[in-house]
Amino acid sequence: MNKSLQRARHHIVFLLALIFGSVVIYFLNGIDMKRQGLGVVVIKDKVAPELNITVRKLNKEELDAAKVAWSYFENNYQESTGLVNSVDNFPSTTLWDSGNYMMALISAKNLHIIEENVYEDRMNKILDTFSKIKLYRGALPNKVYNTQTLEMSNYENKATKKGIGWSAIDIGRLLIPLAYLQYNEPKFSNKIDSILRRWSIKDMTKEGALFGAIVKNGKESLLQEGRLGYEQYTSKMFASFGVDITNALRYDKFLEFTDIEGYSIPYDRRDKKHSTANNYVLMEPYMLDGLEFGWDYFSKEFSYRLYAAQEARYKETGTLTAVTEDHLDKAPYFIYNCIYVNRKEWVAIDDNGKVHNDMKQLSTKASFAMDALYHTEYTKKLIKKVNSLKSPRGWYTGIYEKDEKLNKSLTCNTNAIILESLMYKEHGPLVKMIPSK
Repeated sequence: MNKSLQRARHHIVFLLALIFGSVVIYFLNGIDMKRQGLGVVVIKDKVAPELNITVRKLNKEELDAAKVAWSYFENNYQESTGLVNSVDNFPSTTLWDSGNYMMALISAKNLHIIEENVYEDRMNKILDTFSKIKLYRGALPNKVYNTQTLEMSNYENKATKKGIGWSAIDIGRLLIPLAYLQYNEPKFSNKIDSILRRWSIKDMTKEGALFGAIVKNGKESLLQEGRLGYEQYTSKMFASFGVDITNALRYDKFLEFTDIEGYSIPYDRRDKKHSTANNYVLMEPYMLDGLEFGWDYFSKEFSYRLYAAQEARYKETGTLTAVTEDHLDKAPYFIYNCIYVNRKEWVAIDDNGKVHNDMKQLSTKASFAMDALYHTEYTKKLIKKVNSLKSPRGWYTGIYEKDEKLNKSLTCNTNAIILESLMYKEHGPLVKMIPSK
């Protein structure tokens, strides 16, 4: 078979897989809210209102906010590689943040704050980079790369020849803009094909669940990745590549509920005590699912319950609340600000499970995302509060609850999600797996 036929065959296979993924998303939207899998009743009462997506042009203040967010990507762009730093002035990125950047780039183009030629140049550059980067064990992208040299590195940005493993969750985040481009902008198809041909995507799944590779003391081990919310969000795009993620997509498999602020809050019973991971309950996966896919029936309900609990906390305490995962401008430098985690309510923890409640903050990106998705009087208060967090290099990450001081960390994650949120207001969900009739 000649090379042209091989490329054509691969392209057809990809499109068929994308159609398969559309069917999966459609199937999720049609599932009875009270039943999934083996017919187990998982939800008693639906509380989320019907939310009609209404799109409109951004006003001047919103457009200015988008331009502030884009300034992060102007200031942290590495011309030689096409990558963007995960954190301001630190030449390192993860696959999750590379996905964030690509979504920010798509959003900036759709909001007309960058020219088409800038968009194409940047997108071509990053696709070229991902077609040639070194892979962990020659199979999948390493968890971290130096944005200047493209070397595989660790989280301290120290070069490592062998790499530190892969994250299925992070790679799943990157697959979303790749699928968007393949579906909406076929001019990039050949480059996307060249990337995917190098990856052994099926190595990331086992018995329908997502698995990542970690390296400790020179030894590799595979661990199941993802908890409720994160697991289902990233799995949706694996489905579009024809990968078996039947267990990862299921919401009911490890689902439990706890009462917080008068709402039955969903959580994953695989907490730190009973597994290797923390079962964070926060906005990140649900708000991304809403902004990018328009939610499925489950994530729409769960997201609203989390939103409502945060508004209820504000009414009870007077503390504006929008919680998710975020970088910090001081130790421990990254925090999961949770509604619920490891059987505790309203706590902030690091990835080792240590509590840092003095690091709780009002999240800038969560405020913008919730305003885009819910546009209520409460979310207007959130936007008004974080409106002062602008800088010449992008939006600051948040405001500490303890003393209302600014968290001056500047990140790809925060600014990308702000751009996505504002793009949602003008165009609706970005990844339209099923075209409107």
